[in-house]
Amino acid sequence: MTITIWSDIRCPFCYIGKRKLENAISQFKHKDEVSIEWKSFELDPNLRTNPDISTIDYFVNKGASKDQMSQMLANSTAMAKEVGIDFNFKDAVVANSFNAHKLMHAAKKINKQNEAKELLLKAHFTDGKNIDDMKVLVAIGESLGFEAEDIEKQLNDSALDKNVAEDQMQAKEIGVTGVPFFVFNNKHAFSGAQPEEVFLEALEKAYNE
Repeated sequence: MTITIWSDIRCPFCYIGKRKLENAISQFKHKDEVSIEWKSFELDPNLRTNPDISTIDYFVNKGASKDQMSQMLANSTAMAKEVGIDFNFKDAVVANSFNAHKLMHAAKKINKQNEAKELLLKAHFTDGKNIDDMKVLVAIGESLGFEAEDIEKQLNDSALDKNVAEDQMQAKEIGVTGVPFFVFNNKHAFSGAQPEEVFLEALEKAYNE
């Protein structure tokens, strides 16, 4: 049974949704038969990486109010806490996620997509690392088992650009407008960081069909 997920490394609800899905899978009788495929989706493909600006200021510059953003970040931090994730928006780097998505596709070749996703999300949301920095991405690649020279070469290769573009084109074709977006066995789909019981119900339904 395959769960296909479109998400962005910059999306807080993608991290929360990932953990809720994992918690649901851990309660699922047939968990050993579940595989997850991660697909690329950029919330803001035109975002310029800027380590000198805070997350709140970035959104304020895009038209949001400071109070509104502070409340939203506080709410998502509380939601993350409920599933054991520590969000650290104070140190989060405003960074384009395209190269991080390329790393996800490199990781797919060695069946380490899940591990790569977790490390990238943690780097961005908890550790205050720049997910558009080649040194950061190479270090994550090394922890996945790549040789530094090999993963750097792959990240600089335009071949992986096509993989990211194909994922995003596919998202457009099936009408994905927001992430996280989950598809169970190419049949049942929904978006958002849903409660664990919703994921468990979807797992049961997809498996029984």
